[in-house]
Amino acid sequence: MNPEYRSLLMRSNRLLGAQLVEQNLIKIENLEAANEKLLDLINSGSRRQRTVLGILAYDLDAVKEEAILLHQRDTDGTGMVDLEHYELNEDIKRTLNLEECWATWSIPFDVEEDMTFVATAYYLSPAVRKFWEERYDGRVLWYGTTLEGIADYLEKLQGGADAVEGNPPPLTGGAVTPSQPNA
Repeated sequence: MNPEYRSLLMRSNRLLGAQLVEQNLIKIENLEAANEKLLDLINSGSRRQRTVLGILAYDLDAVKEEAILLHQRDTDGTGMVDLEHYELNEDIKRTLNLEECWATWSIPFDVEEDMTFVATAYYLSPAVRKFWEERYDGRVLWYGTTLEGIADYLEKLQGGADAVEGNPPPLTGGAVTPSQPNA
C-alpha cells in the first residue's frame, strides 16, 4: 500500500473511532480491540477488511452500521444513498482515484450545480470530511451509505474484486440524482 494512502487510511479510521467513542456509540475497550485487529489487517488483509467500522460492527458486534447511519442522519442531516444503480458522473470519472476512495470509505458520485455528492460510510470521521471538502473546495453534499455499498461499488469500478490496484477499466456514463438529504 502506498504510504500516502496508508496515512489517509490510518487517519480516517483513527478519527472515526474517536468520534464513535465521543458520541457514545461504542465503548473505548471495543475501539482498542478493533484498532489492534485493524493494524494486522492493514498489512495483510484485503481492502474490504481495512475498516475499523467493519471490525466494530461485524467482528466485535459492538455497534450496528444502521445505528451509525441513523445517528448521522438525525444529528447532522446527511442524506442516505444506495449506490447500486448509480453511474458515476463523467467529470468525476476523469479524476477519481480509487485508492483515496478505499482509504476514506467514500466515493464522489455526482455533481449538480457545482456541488459534489459524496457517499460515505465514514461521515463521522473529521479526516474524511476534511479530505473530500478540500478536494472539492468545500462544496460537498454528504450521503451516508454502508461499508458493503462502498466496497461493492468500488469493486464494480475496478472490474471486480480481483482487479489490479490503481488500474480500473474504462467506465460508462450517466448520472442519477439521489433524494435530497434532510434539512
